[in-house]
Amino acid sequence: MKKLTLLGDITPAQFLRDYWHKKPLLIRQAIPGFKPLLKLDALAALAKLNHVESRLITQADGDWSMQHGPLTELPPRTQREWTMLVQGANLADKGCDALLRQFRFIPDARLDDLMISYATDGGGVGPHFDSYDVFLLQAHGKRRWRIGAQKDLTLVEGKPLKILKNFKPQEEFVLEPGDMLYLPPHYAHDGVAEGECMTYSIGFRSPSYQELGEAFLQFMADSIDLPGRYADPDLEVSRNPAEIPRNMLEAITEEMNKVRFTEEDITIFVGEHMSEPKHNVFFTGPAKPLTMGRFTETAAKRGVALSLKSQMLYRGKHVFINGESFAVGRADKAVLDVLANERALPGAAVGGASDDVIDALYTWYQDGWIELA
Repeated sequence: MKKLTLLGDITPAQFLRDYWHKKPLLIRQAIPGFKPLLKLDALAALAKLNHVESRLITQADGDWSMQHGPLTELPPRTQREWTMLVQGANLADKGCDALLRQFRFIPDARLDDLMISYATDGGGVGPHFDSYDVFLLQAHGKRRWRIGAQKDLTLVEGKPLKILKNFKPQEEFVLEPGDMLYLPPHYAHDGVAEGECMTYSIGFRSPSYQELGEAFLQFMADSIDLPGRYADPDLEVSRNPAEIPRNMLEAITEEMNKVRFTEEDITIFVGEHMSEPKHNVFFTGPAKPLTMGRFTETAAKRGVALSLKSQMLYRGKHVFINGESFAVGRADKAVLDVLANERALPGAAVGGASDDVIDALYTWYQDGWIELA
């Protein structure tokens, strides 16, 4: 497998085998000569938007405060110890999306978003841990990271941030532009800006089984089919009226045990759940959409590409896009697999696609899920 500068002198396979979920990795000049993809003004403009998740964190006299966006006003850049965090920068900027896609040696179903942190001198969010893997890429200025594999993850009570009470760092690094630090889940870390700095965090989805279980049961509610109604033709005189009869429990238990979940049920659930847009993601179709015929002609010449906001996955005969699913035949599946993996479909592939695929592409174009390349 090809080595990536992104991972230093190791291959993605070596990284996954030796570091992923296991131990930190410091990569000097993972992206040589890297410069911020968004200037501070553009980042601040994103933070003002209702549909962009952002936070402002300030520290004064050892105390912390946090303000959720939209952030209409920021402290002066000359003020020390404040941080602005902007989630989902990849949804708004093609350069940020391209950076995130460099990490696709991890499946899209696990890849979450690119968060950008801007901090003035001394700024940070305190010693903490994440429940997911994260790559921390230095984009501008310097940030000092202290990290440790401590087991004590007790948090300070009464703070707006999840700050570790007994942080005990074991290693320390100063990252400069292009340097990157990988940290596995629950690895304690604290990053402090040395002067003005920007850090890009590439995060991964790690849903709890409780979250998945609750969502799966809700997903399955529409497909459960239990005909009939409870009846007790052999009912006997009740000695203790308030006690639930054993026969009633046994009958209901027998019926509930008829509910079965298949692997296909779970496949469809996972595909829809992991491709579902976040609550703050909205799609906008073209103001003046082309007619079906004009779209087909243009797409056959130029090709199409997924919107930055679209998530497209597949498994077996099932294709998933933005929380919806459908089963397709082998020929159509081959075309849609290319769109999912490459996040684009060349004109020749569109021109040779079936009417069903063209119909789907046109609907997605109208909905803003794909765009003409």
